[in-house]
Amino acid sequence: MTAEHSAPAVAGDPTEARLLRAELVRQIAANEPWPSGSRWDPRVLRAIAEVPRHVFLPGVPLVDAYADEPYPIGNDQTISQPTVVALMTQALRLSGAERVLEIGTGCGYQAAVLARLAGAVYSVERIVALGDQARRRLDALGLHNVIVRVDDGHFGWPEAAPFDRIIVTAAPIGVPPTLVRQLGEGGILVAPVGEDLQMLARWWKRDGQLVREDLGPVRFVPMLPGLS
Repeated sequence: MTAEHSAPAVAGDPTEARLLRAELVRQIAANEPWPSGSRWDPRVLRAIAEVPRHVFLPGVPLVDAYADEPYPIGNDQTISQPTVVALMTQALRLSGAERVLEIGTGCGYQAAVLARLAGAVYSVERIVALGDQARRRLDALGLHNVIVRVDDGHFGWPEAAPFDRIIVTAAPIGVPPTLVRQLGEGGILVAPVGEDLQMLARWWKRDGQLVREDLGPVRFVPMLPGLS
């Protein structure tokens, strides 16, 4: 493993976890990202190496926390497969100063990865218990550029708009119009869309319209309205 893919120590981060995380990053880096022919951004791999995924999966054996697989987190939700987190993060093309809206905080893992690559992350979670837990974990890791709100993700975060990037971590049938309005001109939106057959897609906002690029098939929980 190269130095840029090493897994640094953080509070509550045992040696076994760092070794497993380093191996996870090696696995991700060995596969070509979407779209075909592209290469991994080393900053994305570094962010995956830095985030202690086991902190977001309390009580789960470390070997499972660092498997390249999704994992249930309760409330019929899952933490995404690390490769998918890396793919979606890379698709945002972050340079370090962007204001990012995340719809679907879940346990907070994706937000933690984004926090290392963006200027500010505004994350919305509709399930009260998950939102509260994610907020505590992110604060404990010192990720103070992440703000978590419990609300219906279909509303976005209007008073903080426009956003440079929007990422949706649950699958709507189509992109909610509210999110389109909250994406700034020239911005990028990444989301899985569809019902039985879902596609991860990336949109650029140009002249007020979205231009779509399909990245690959995925499976996410549906994006639901209301609070829970």
